[in-house]
Amino acid sequence: MTYPSDVQLTEETIFTWGAPPLKFGAGALDEVGFELSQFGVRRVLIVTDSGINALGAPQRLADNLRRYDIESEIFDGVHVEPTDDSMNKAVEYARVQGEWDGFVAIGGGSAIDTAKAINLLTSHPGELMDYINKPIGAAKAPPGALKPLVAVPTTAGTGSESTAMCVLDILSMKVKTGISHWRLRPTLAVIDPLLTLSLPPEVTAASGMDIACHALESYTARWYTTFDRKPAEQRVTYCGSNPVSDLWCEKAMALLAQSFRDAVHRGTDADEGALTARANMMMAATFAGMGFGNSGVHIPHANAYPIAGMVKDYRPAGYPQDEPMVPHGQSVSLTAPEAFRFSFESAPERHLKAASLMAPDAEKTNDPREQLPSVLVRLMQDIGIPNGIGGVGYSESDVPDLVPGTMKQQRLLATCPKTPSEDDIADILTKSVENW
Repeated sequence: MTYPSDVQLTEETIFTWGAPPLKFGAGALDEVGFELSQFGVRRVLIVTDSGINALGAPQRLADNLRRYDIESEIFDGVHVEPTDDSMNKAVEYARVQGEWDGFVAIGGGSAIDTAKAINLLTSHPGELMDYINKPIGAAKAPPGALKPLVAVPTTAGTGSESTAMCVLDILSMKVKTGISHWRLRPTLAVIDPLLTLSLPPEVTAASGMDIACHALESYTARWYTTFDRKPAEQRVTYCGSNPVSDLWCEKAMALLAQSFRDAVHRGTDADEGALTARANMMMAATFAGMGFGNSGVHIPHANAYPIAGMVKDYRPAGYPQDEPMVPHGQSVSLTAPEAFRFSFESAPERHLKAASLMAPDAEKTNDPREQLPSVLVRLMQDIGIPNGIGGVGYSESDVPDLVPGTMKQQRLLATCPKTPSEDDIADILTKSVENW
């Protein structure tokens, strides 16, 4: 057969999908040394935060690495909800300490994302703003390969162990943004559900809402063929919803329906049911990461960036109380019900399917547009998520200040099948001051 080389394609016909190899199960932490030894590394930086370090898992990891003749050092200066300042300090620490053969991140998304930044900026020249997404940064592509990075999540939420994104707050601009490139994706994801047993219920709830929004936004994102065609050199990490990402998102939503509430309300119990719920949540987080890490997220995440970046005095239970913060999982959930009302007409069948996966036994609403928002609101009420952006310290008068931060996230907004205007975002935020 002959290839029709003269055909001029204007719409996209190609999607990309990628994820790291995965090791999953109770006790998987104790196999990191063996895995890293396969890469011939001899000196490794363990990246974590002080809270996780105090619990002992990083030292246990270091002891395991020593069995395979791998030297390691623990850096526990990760900032929960990292900033450009905290990441720059982490990078500077790593640079001063000399050459590293590889990295292990153990912690939540904050630790994994900080390790991605350290890996990038110790492997190649430049500064954070060189690589941060446009229009905030220059969006340079990493010029070559990075060092091996093993990601060991201790929360079920961000899916950062699966993704090629690194998220941070830019303090001077009061906005959250990130770096997105396939080279940032960890070399291996090691998922040990036992590491989540000590999580407070508030952290489990917030992290779980991040999973939910990852899966829902990915599943309702623009279909990949609706984008303009890109040359190979310009293919981006977020390519739109596609058949492979859909499978992972559907499975993540089904696991959330099965185990989310149990993980919040019984997550610290030692019985088999609680352990199963924890394992299912870890699996859901990774699966959702395998979905949205390729297809993309949209309005709830775009809104979340200024909500977190412009926080006033809110200090959430279950988190460090030394400074105000809105946990990422909370910030993405607060406008999700209204965002999915807005996007419903662009893909009704997907919104309804998502609602049925998240809550198979939910009663049908008279208005199909309300089905998914009502499922989310009931879930958020059940697990103690704040009631809208008003619950974290904002009012309707703050909406004009929040809108510009959302509009800076064009990479995310372009993934929504119904592209929002500034007025649309203002309306979504206003209607999200209270969700019930």
